[in-house]
Amino acid sequence: MVEFAVVPKRTALINVDMQNCFIEGVPDGLTTLDRINRLAVVCREAGILVIHTSHVLRPDGSNMGVLSEVAPRARDGFLNKGTESAALHKGLVIDPRDILLEKPRYGAFHGTDLELILRARGIDTVIISGISTVVCCDTTAREAVVRDFRVLFLSDGTATASAELHKATLATLGTVFAQVLTVDEVIQKISRATHTAAV
Repeated sequence: MVEFAVVPKRTALINVDMQNCFIEGVPDGLTTLDRINRLAVVCREAGILVIHTSHVLRPDGSNMGVLSEVAPRARDGFLNKGTESAALHKGLVIDPRDILLEKPRYGAFHGTDLELILRARGIDTVIISGISTVVCCDTTAREAVVRDFRVLFLSDGTATASAELHKATLATLGTVFAQVLTVDEVIQKISRATHTAAV
Protein backbone atom coordinates (compact mmCIF):
# COMPACT_ATOMS: atom_id res chain seq x y z
CA MET A 1 0.00 0.00 0.00
CA VAL A 2 1.22 3.49 -0.84
CA GLU A 3 2.07 5.80 2.07
CA PHE A 4 1.56 9.52 1.48
CA ALA A 5 2.89 12.14 3.87
CA VAL A 6 0.71 15.08 4.90
CA VAL A 7 2.29 18.51 4.62
CA PRO A 8 -0.49 20.81 5.86
CA LYS A 9 0.26 23.82 3.69
CA ARG A 10 0.29 21.55 0.61
CA THR A 11 -2.88 19.63 1.52
CA ALA A 12 -6.62 20.25 1.06
CA LEU A 13 -9.70 18.48 2.38
CA ILE A 14 -12.23 18.09 -0.44
CA ASN A 15 -15.55 17.42 1.22
CA VAL A 16 -17.81 16.08 -1.50
CA ASP A 17 -21.52 16.85 -1.72
CA MET A 18 -22.73 16.86 1.88
CA GLN A 19 -26.11 17.94 0.58
CA ASN A 20 -29.51 17.11 2.02
CA CYS A 21 -30.46 14.74 -0.80
CA PHE A 22 -27.30 12.66 -0.40
CA ILE A 23 -27.03 12.61 3.39
CA GLU A 24 -30.65 11.48 3.63
CA GLY A 25 -30.01 8.81 1.00
CA VAL A 26 -27.46 6.76 2.94
CA PRO A 27 -27.97 4.90 6.25
CA ASP A 28 -24.96 6.45 8.03
CA GLY A 29 -25.13 9.90 6.47
CA LEU A 30 -25.32 11.81 9.76
CA THR A 31 -22.56 9.72 11.34
CA THR A 32 -20.34 10.45 8.34
CA LEU A 33 -21.22 14.14 8.65
CA ASP A 34 -20.08 14.17 12.28
CA ARG A 35 -16.76 12.55 11.38
CA ILE A 36 -16.19 15.05 8.58
CA ASN A 37 -16.95 18.00 10.86
CA ARG A 38 -14.43 16.66 13.38
CA LEU A 39 -11.76 16.22 10.71
CA ALA A 40 -12.42 19.66 9.24
CA VAL A 41 -11.72 21.30 12.62
CA VAL A 42 -8.35 19.52 12.78
CA CYS A 43 -7.59 20.52 9.19
CA ARG A 44 -8.34 24.19 9.74
CA GLU A 45 -6.23 24.30 12.90
CA ALA A 46 -3.32 22.76 10.96
CA GLY A 47 -3.66 25.19 8.06
CA ILE A 48 -5.20 22.67 5.66
CA LEU A 49 -7.63 24.21 3.18
CA VAL A 50 -11.21 22.91 3.46
CA ILE A 51 -13.35 22.82 0.32
CA HIS A 52 -17.05 21.85 0.27
CA THR A 53 -18.46 20.82 -3.09
CA SER A 54 -22.09 20.76 -4.17
CA HIS A 55 -23.45 18.91 -7.18
CA VAL A 56 -25.96 21.37 -8.61
CA LEU A 57 -27.61 21.94 -11.95
CA ARG A 58 -29.31 24.93 -13.55
CA PRO A 59 -33.06 24.84 -12.92
CA ASP A 60 -33.75 25.24 -16.66
CA GLY A 61 -31.84 22.01 -17.36
CA SER A 62 -29.47 23.73 -19.78
CA ASN A 63 -26.37 22.07 -18.30
CA MET A 64 -27.94 18.69 -17.55
CA GLY A 65 -26.69 17.03 -20.72
CA VAL A 66 -26.48 13.24 -20.68
CA LEU A 67 -27.17 13.18 -16.92
CA SER A 68 -30.83 13.31 -17.85
CA GLU A 69 -30.35 9.90 -19.45
CA VAL A 70 -27.88 8.15 -17.13
CA ALA A 71 -29.29 9.66 -13.91
CA PRO A 72 -33.02 10.11 -14.60
CA ARG A 73 -33.68 11.44 -11.08
CA ALA A 74 -31.78 14.58 -12.11
CA ARG A 75 -34.75 15.42 -14.34
CA ASP A 76 -36.92 15.62 -11.21
CA GLY A 77 -35.01 18.71 -10.08
CA PHE A 78 -33.53 17.36 -6.85
CA LEU A 79 -30.11 18.73 -7.87
CA ASN A 80 -31.41 22.09 -9.03
CA LYS A 81 -29.56 25.05 -7.60
CA GLY A 82 -31.62 26.78 -4.93
CA THR A 83 -33.70 23.76 -3.92
CA GLU A 84 -33.76 22.40 -0.37
CA SER A 85 -32.71 18.95 -1.56
CA ALA A 86 -29.54 20.33 -3.21
CA ALA A 87 -28.60 22.58 -0.28
CA LEU A 88 -25.68 21.72 1.97
CA HIS A 89 -26.93 20.03 5.14
CA LYS A 90 -27.52 22.40 8.05
CA GLY A 91 -25.37 20.17 10.25
CA LEU A 92 -22.31 20.74 8.06
CA VAL A 93 -19.99 23.21 9.78
CA ILE A 94 -18.73 25.79 7.30
CA ASP A 95 -16.00 28.19 8.35
CA PRO A 96 -15.49 31.59 6.67
CA ARG A 97 -12.06 30.34 5.53
CA ASP A 98 -13.59 27.38 3.67
CA ILE A 99 -14.22 27.39 -0.06
CA LEU A 100 -17.64 26.49 -1.49
CA LEU A 101 -17.45 24.92 -4.93
CA GLU A 102 -20.38 24.12 -7.19
CA LYS A 103 -19.89 21.36 -9.76
CA PRO A 104 -22.14 20.23 -12.63
CA ARG A 105 -21.00 16.60 -12.76
CA TYR A 106 -19.87 13.77 -10.48
CA GLY A 107 -16.21 14.78 -10.22
CA ALA A 108 -15.14 17.99 -8.50
CA PHE A 109 -12.59 18.86 -11.20
CA HIS A 110 -14.85 18.69 -14.25
CA GLY A 111 -16.30 22.06 -15.22
CA THR A 112 -14.91 23.84 -12.13
CA ASP A 113 -11.85 25.88 -11.15
CA LEU A 114 -10.81 23.39 -8.46
CA GLU A 115 -7.44 22.63 -10.04
CA LEU A 116 -6.69 26.35 -10.33
CA ILE A 117 -7.56 26.84 -6.65
CA LEU A 118 -5.25 24.01 -5.59
CA ARG A 119 -2.33 24.89 -7.88
CA ALA A 120 -2.44 28.55 -6.83
CA ARG A 121 -1.85 27.48 -3.23
CA GLY A 122 0.86 24.95 -4.06
CA ILE A 123 -1.36 22.06 -2.96
CA ASP A 124 -0.28 18.61 -4.16
CA THR A 125 -2.24 16.34 -1.79
CA VAL A 126 -5.99 16.01 -1.29
CA ILE A 127 -8.09 14.24 1.32
CA ILE A 128 -11.42 13.03 -0.07
CA SER A 129 -14.49 12.81 2.16
CA GLY A 130 -18.23 12.93 1.53
CA ILE A 131 -21.07 11.17 -0.27
CA SER A 132 -21.31 9.05 -2.33
CA THR A 133 -18.25 6.82 -2.06
CA VAL A 134 -18.98 5.02 -5.32
CA VAL A 135 -19.90 7.98 -7.49
CA CYS A 136 -18.81 11.54 -6.73
CA CYS A 137 -16.06 10.73 -4.21
CA ASP A 138 -14.61 7.97 -6.39
CA THR A 139 -14.76 10.15 -9.51
CA THR A 140 -13.10 13.07 -7.73
CA ALA A 141 -10.31 10.83 -6.44
CA ARG A 142 -9.62 9.45 -9.92
CA GLU A 143 -9.71 12.93 -11.46
CA ALA A 144 -7.21 14.09 -8.82
CA VAL A 145 -4.70 11.29 -9.29
CA VAL A 146 -4.60 11.66 -13.08
CA ARG A 147 -3.73 15.31 -12.47
CA ASP A 148 -0.81 14.19 -10.25
CA PHE A 149 -2.35 15.00 -6.88
CA ARG A 150 -1.69 12.54 -4.08
CA VAL A 151 -5.01 11.22 -2.78
CA LEU A 152 -5.94 10.19 0.75
CA PHE A 153 -9.41 8.60 0.61
CA LEU A 154 -11.43 8.21 3.81
CA SER A 155 -12.93 4.79 4.42
CA ASP A 156 -15.25 6.02 7.19
CA GLY A 157 -15.45 9.65 6.07
CA THR A 158 -17.25 8.62 2.89
CA ALA A 159 -20.57 6.79 2.63
CA THR A 160 -22.93 5.18 0.16
CA ALA A 161 -26.18 3.21 0.28
CA SER A 162 -24.53 -0.20 -0.29
CA ALA A 163 -21.93 -1.56 2.16
CA GLU A 164 -20.80 -4.04 -0.50
CA LEU A 165 -20.20 -1.35 -3.13
CA HIS A 166 -18.50 0.87 -0.54
CA LYS A 167 -16.06 -1.92 0.32
CA ALA A 168 -15.38 -2.73 -3.34
CA THR A 169 -14.70 0.91 -4.18
CA LEU A 170 -12.26 1.27 -1.29
CA ALA A 171 -10.44 -1.88 -2.43
CA THR A 172 -10.14 -0.60 -5.99
CA LEU A 173 -9.00 2.88 -5.01
CA GLY A 174 -6.46 1.47 -2.57
CA THR A 175 -4.90 -0.65 -5.30
CA VAL A 176 -3.70 2.08 -7.67
CA PHE A 177 -5.44 5.39 -7.00
CA ALA A 178 -5.16 6.41 -3.35
CA GLN A 179 -4.10 5.69 0.19
CA VAL A 180 -7.26 4.57 1.96
CA LEU A 181 -7.42 5.59 5.61
CA THR A 182 -9.89 6.16 8.43
CA VAL A 183 -10.63 9.63 9.72
CA ASP A 184 -8.67 8.89 12.88
CA GLU A 185 -5.66 7.73 10.86
CA VAL A 186 -5.67 10.95 8.84
CA ILE A 187 -5.98 13.00 12.04
CA GLN A 188 -2.93 11.14 13.38
CA LYS A 189 -1.00 11.97 10.20
CA ILE A 190 -1.92 15.64 10.54
CA SER A 191 -1.00 15.64 14.22
CA ARG A 192 2.42 14.13 13.49
CA ALA A 193 3.02 16.64 10.70
CA THR A 194 2.13 19.67 12.84
CA HIS A 195 4.18 18.34 15.78
CA THR A 196 7.22 17.81 13.53
CA ALA A 197 6.88 21.29 12.06
CA ALA A 198 6.72 22.79 15.57
CA VAL A 199 9.91 21.08 16.75
